[in-house]
Amino acid sequence: MAEQPAGPPAETGAGPVPYAVELRGITKRFPGVVANRDIELRVRRGEVHAIVGENGAGKSTLMKTLYGMHRPDEGTILLDGRETTLRSPADAIAAGIGMVHQHFMLADNFTVLENVVLGSEPTRGGRLDRATARRRIREISERYALNLDPDVLVEDLGVGDRQRVEIAKVLYRGATTLILDEPTAVLVPQEVDELFGNLAELKREGLTVIFISHKLDEVRKVADSITVIRRGTTVGTADPRTTTARQLAEMMVGSELPSPQTRTSTVRDTPVLELRGVTVASLAGRPSVDDVSLTVREGEVVGIAGVEGNGQAELVDAIMGLRSLAGGVVVLGGQEITAWSTRARREAGVGFVPEDRHRQGMLLEAPLWENRILGHQTRPPAVKGLFIDRAGARADTARIMRDYDVRAPGPDTLAIALSGGNQQKLIVGREMSARPRLLIAAHPTRGVDVGAQAVIWELLKDARAEGMGILLISADLDELIGLSDTLQVMLRGRLVATLDPGTLTPEELGSHMTGAHDGAGSAA
Repeated sequence: MAEQPAGPPAETGAGPVPYAVELRGITKRFPGVVANRDIELRVRRGEVHAIVGENGAGKSTLMKTLYGMHRPDEGTILLDGRETTLRSPADAIAAGIGMVHQHFMLADNFTVLENVVLGSEPTRGGRLDRATARRRIREISERYALNLDPDVLVEDLGVGDRQRVEIAKVLYRGATTLILDEPTAVLVPQEVDELFGNLAELKREGLTVIFISHKLDEVRKVADSITVIRRGTTVGTADPRTTTARQLAEMMVGSELPSPQTRTSTVRDTPVLELRGVTVASLAGRPSVDDVSLTVREGEVVGIAGVEGNGQAELVDAIMGLRSLAGGVVVLGGQEITAWSTRARREAGVGFVPEDRHRQGMLLEAPLWENRILGHQTRPPAVKGLFIDRAGARADTARIMRDYDVRAPGPDTLAIALSGGNQQKLIVGREMSARPRLLIAAHPTRGVDVGAQAVIWELLKDARAEGMGILLISADLDELIGLSDTLQVMLRGRLVATLDPGTLTPEELGSHMTGAHDGAGSAA
């Protein structure tokens, strides 16, 4: 079986080399919740060490503790064999620990140089010493094969390059241990390969990487060792060379790795959504969505693939009535709704799982029952007569929690207290409960573990079989290929290829997404 004890530190002539990071008996409690319980973690210097586990298993809490954002209630942190107290991220940075968060923290209107040095600016005569900063950034870029130009605006960079800017930021501050939180969540396969090449360079230079991910095949490919966390505690370590993805999934959730694959067609002739020449202008004046036409039928999943920033978000906003059209029409169930409000579209049967659950999908400081009625506050169980039906909303929230495996103490729990996966399951449950005729699902499994991912996939398959039309936008290429009946590729605001998921590989899809495929066009 995959479980095995963590090995001892490597031996040298002078005795055992201490671990780069060693956590002993780490426990962290929040009101009503024990997020980490007696966690053990040992990371050798110069290795890529993966941490896997379900959402809510305690991975993020543990890494925030290591990065000084939380103080442990019990346990000890040792860095290079020395017991250490980390009271803040500044303490962690001073101790050589840097963290690259899943959601990048970059200023688009700043250059690479300005983003990297922000907060640690070298000065000369009271002014930013750009020459010194540029020289250091070029040295870091060349040493770790990051291929960064210090003078390029971040807004002109792709997702993979932005991630390398984040890595350069922590290296610039002298980090020797890097924490990467879900680093491949928004990357296409080619960018993942480039990232893994960067990690190999970091290892060669003796740096240590702690790699948090729920993509088990990637973990097995990049990691030297793996620690599995389940329900807040360490359940074992694994050797990626001898452990299968299925075994890792069983350690994480007690079940085999799910698959999005579905090949039995349920597509009907009746169109649910029709877009005809939809165009959306950007602030710069050029179209962010350029003359897009597509149809989603009953019982059909139409997937849209594309590197982020190629118009997918703007297209979703246009369909939901959140952004005005510069041209074209939107038709729902045979009726033009181009001028309708978002509320009217929702009441006409459009469900929406947004790309950013925190910005568009939830009120983090509100209880779960209030989040249950968001976007549905004009219909039962949210209302009784002219007033909000709090009892009805609470009862239905409890039902969603049971039916969709949302793990929380109860309907009055604040949304901010839930893990990302449980927040996502609540949103999916809320939207599915309204039985929409059309579901816009934007990155529905982003940042969730294999257990929550399996639940959401099955919900989408069941809804499709019952006749719901689904427009799926995702950065998970296996998800797109497995769930979609038809795949469209979006590049620079246009649909440039129509592909058959039944004969497509992730590598071929990634090639279309980056514009590298010869003769990008209809391939269905």
